Amino acid sequence: MAPTAARALRRAAGFTLVELLVSVAIIGVLASMVLPMAEVTIRRQREADLRGALREIRRGIDAYKAASDAGLVDRRALRSGYPPSLRALVQGVPNQRDPNGAPMRFLRRIPRDPMAQDAQVPDEDTWGLRSYLSPHEAPRVGEDVFDVYSRAPGVGINGIAYRQW
Repeated sequence: MAPTAARALRRAAGFTLVELLVSVAIIGVLASMVLPMAEVTIRRQREADLRGALREIRRGIDAYKAASDAGLVDRRALRSGYPPSLRALVQGVPNQRDPNGAPMRFLRRIPRDPMAQDAQVPDEDTWGLRSYLSPHEAPRVGEDVFDVYSRAPGVGINGIAYRQW
């Protein structure tokens, strides 16, 4: 074999150090672009889960109130007609028009706040509760549950604090 052919064969057999460094640099740049996009995607999904959980609980609260207004749920005098706790939506309350007193349930389970950090906290304790007599700006717990909110600190992608959703 001629010396030029042998050199060409050795050169074609592998990559040079420069070629490997350029390839690693390109992969590093691509990875650094993908990582923030993945973080935003995960955050967007958690925020969508938060919206869904709030919607589910609020629908249960509204269904309880509608049943109370229709006379299906025992409503004591001077009460708002909203559920006494989130647990009442899951455990159910006796139907006043059913002779057997079968319970009416408004939620299958209490969804967990997806923004809650502590995994040891029970699902129903991850939510902040607002009573009917509590002002919107300063929610307080009372004898009923008029609304729920996330107790997680931080601001959503939309620029609104999670507590205000």
